[in-house]
Amino acid sequence: MSNNVKVHSGKKRAKRVGNISTNTDLTGQTAMVTGASSGLGVRFAQVLTAAGARVIITARREKKLAELEQEINRQGGEAHSFALDVTDLDKLPAFFDTLREKNLMPNILVNNAGMNVVKPALDYTPDDYRQVLDTNLTAPFFLANEFARHHIEQGSAARIINIASVGGHNVLPGLTPYCTSKSGIIMMTRGLAREWARSEVNVNAICPGYIETEINDFWWQTDGGKKQIASWPRRRLAGKEDLDGALLLLAGPHGSGMTGSTISVDDGQYI
Repeated sequence: MSNNVKVHSGKKRAKRVGNISTNTDLTGQTAMVTGASSGLGVRFAQVLTAAGARVIITARREKKLAELEQEINRQGGEAHSFALDVTDLDKLPAFFDTLREKNLMPNILVNNAGMNVVKPALDYTPDDYRQVLDTNLTAPFFLANEFARHHIEQGSAARIINIASVGGHNVLPGLTPYCTSKSGIIMMTRGLAREWARSEVNVNAICPGYIETEINDFWWQTDGGKKQIASWPRRRLAGKEDLDGALLLLAGPHGSGMTGSTISVDDGQYI
């Protein structure tokens, strides 16, 4: 692999996968997406595949992963699924060893796996807190380390895209540990970007606004959820597809000069 993540765009159009198409061409690149069994992770895998990348999809739910793998491959993409609990930190080095042995080492890492426990801070147990912080902050840190270690040793360029949240900048009631973890992701992004800048390992973050996913779909049908939507300037939820541009920018050639950056994509919810 060369020292630059090369992506060609312009007249040549990247292949279409399912109902997703893009002019960005990531042919020859391998992207790994954590938390790819549902929600944003599924969309990220589909978009990267539509841009021509081979994708490594990971999560704990093997059945869901297998379904996505089959769907992508049936539509002409290339996906490889691996069951992975990102909080099992001792197994991460061996996991990346396995990818290397199979010639599947990614040069793009999308740190997407995350979770939440919705309750007032006073009701939080130590286990609740550990679960949120271990999944949302500790795991991405060590995943980034193992991923970057390989590329630094090989002298090859790479991209890390951390999925933070508008909760990293704004107080979201009832979500204090979640916001703490996402604020930590933003600072972690900047710190790692600084450390690895000369190694051509770009580290950036995306802060999505509220998007309906499996972990929050129950809320939007309630009176409280409807009131929250009505309070936003556009009075709507953001869509998963709204993140496509930021994802491809940070994964592709036009993001080569970006490292330590955080892009908010919230459909104006927090103007």
